[in-house]
Amino acid sequence: MVHATIAQVTARIVTRSAATRGPYLARIDEARDQGPARAHLSCSGQAHAYAGAGADQQALATGSTGHLGIVTSYNDMLSAHQPFERYPDVLRQAARSVGGTAQVAGGVPAMCDGVTQGAAGMELSLFSRDVIAMAAGVALSHNTFDAAVFLGVCDKIVPGLVIAAQSFGHLPAVFVPAGPMTSGLPNDEKAKVRQRFAAGEVGHAALMAAEMAAYHGPGTCTFYGTANTNQMLMEFMGLHLPGASFVPPGTGLREALTAEAARRSLSLSALGDNYTPVGHVLDERAYVNGIVGLMATGGSTNLLIHLVAMARAGGILLDWQDFAEISAVVPLVARVYPNGLADVNHFHAAGGLGYTIHTLLEAGFLHPDTLTVAGRGLELYTREPKLRGDVLSWEAGTETSLNDKILRPASDPFQASGGLSRLSGSLGTAVMKVSAVAPEHRVVEAPVRVFHDQNEVKAAFKAGELTGDMVVVVRFQGPKANGMPELHSLTPILSILQGRGQKVALVTDGRMSGASGKVPAAIHVVPEALEGGPIARLRDGDLLRVDAEAGVLDILTEGVLARAPATADLSGNQFGTGRDLFAAFRAVVGSADTGASVFGG
Repeated sequence: MVHATIAQVTARIVTRSAATRGPYLARIDEARDQGPARAHLSCSGQAHAYAGAGADQQALATGSTGHLGIVTSYNDMLSAHQPFERYPDVLRQAARSVGGTAQVAGGVPAMCDGVTQGAAGMELSLFSRDVIAMAAGVALSHNTFDAAVFLGVCDKIVPGLVIAAQSFGHLPAVFVPAGPMTSGLPNDEKAKVRQRFAAGEVGHAALMAAEMAAYHGPGTCTFYGTANTNQMLMEFMGLHLPGASFVPPGTGLREALTAEAARRSLSLSALGDNYTPVGHVLDERAYVNGIVGLMATGGSTNLLIHLVAMARAGGILLDWQDFAEISAVVPLVARVYPNGLADVNHFHAAGGLGYTIHTLLEAGFLHPDTLTVAGRGLELYTREPKLRGDVLSWEAGTETSLNDKILRPASDPFQASGGLSRLSGSLGTAVMKVSAVAPEHRVVEAPVRVFHDQNEVKAAFKAGELTGDMVVVVRFQGPKANGMPELHSLTPILSILQGRGQKVALVTDGRMSGASGKVPAAIHVVPEALEGGPIARLRDGDLLRVDAEAGVLDILTEGVLARAPATADLSGNQFGTGRDLFAAFRAVVGSADTGASVFGG
């Protein structure tokens, strides 16, 4: 039986979404009824579409076999996406093996938040999600495909691809990961070197050596940030093949899973008897299962924005209150860095997502009967892929944790509630990742120190000004102000202050990296400063209460809300590193709690 709170939240989402979900389903059903699109193209149009198809050209022109569209985020600057270079050949061969065909429909941009942290390019990061969605839409707009596979891993890429997939929700869609890089320098050791560098104790050479030892080869970064949270979601929501998320690149099992993704996607098309459009897979229950997975594993705060935007693309309206109520009852069953010392490879070896789904299903925290690309029922995702010779099969996964320091049963969790908290009060509404914040640091009541730029914080730290208990407020970082950049480069500084015994918290209308955690950070504050929110009325010395336990974000100084809001010189955010190209996005973007999307709030 599904837990009462999970059932109640799901029912509320269904009711809230009725006016938008119904028309969405009607649109995708109408698109399905029009039949395979390429048959309606002119002979000239078809010839153009097939001219580059090589060995598949004749089959496309004369047959009615399933045709697979590949949307790829390959580039060889992102370690997580570099393995995708070879995937199209594997997917084409797999499609041919079942009588189908496949073409790369198009590519989408994929930027690395790790490269752009603390730099101007980070101001394009969140907007890149919507660009990815639009680029994938262009790729599929030729309307010649019966099914699709989406190749993506990292922070904005998977959410953008999911948004696009729902725009073409009448097509089946299988999402295909690349897998994590092998474990390098442990993440906690890397973090210590970063802190020592920020404190001036080691030089650039030592910092560079540590970073290169941590990020050392193809595959996803191994900490549990946004990229790996995305991979978790794709299994909990039924868009990956079971057990596919954390199989390393360059292995036989990885290639077999990639090939099977092509065959599986084609098998789900309207040409056969197992039609499974992605718009029906991603229903209200699937999104609730995704939120449960987010809370149970202590995933990235970025998904409180992305899941809202993703759901809206399918006519489903999520609210941060839904996240808060689910977090209050779902236990934290995983400890993966920054919420623990293990990386995702250790997590996978301990039982991984298969065991995580098993224990949450057993405890009633997941909807068990969802539709997935593997079939009906989330129990399919408790199974483990195995390659026996050349044969790929799924076998029963472990029903016990193989390392209880990393993964625990829902009946004996690391903590009774989930990894994220919603805060609200006179300052507005915000969210906080609490899974890595020690209980003694979750409540901070202190004077504020206000900044309009993260570089100002770094300068104040170097000048020795950040003394005593304080709430560091960094405002004019919201989506309308400058694209809502992550402020992860502040983590080492704030960690040093906390380590000195100071009570310290961060409050911002910007974002933090999915890898942040040990310092309490109330982020995504809405209304944002540029919209005249209360955060724009704060002055140095005002008293704030940041309370993750009670979910409170309150101004304790009298008269603050009566002040005129501060203004900021944002001219430096308008040009350079492509920022001028995104002026239209800044003008129309919605608020963080509605997904910070340009597609409408």
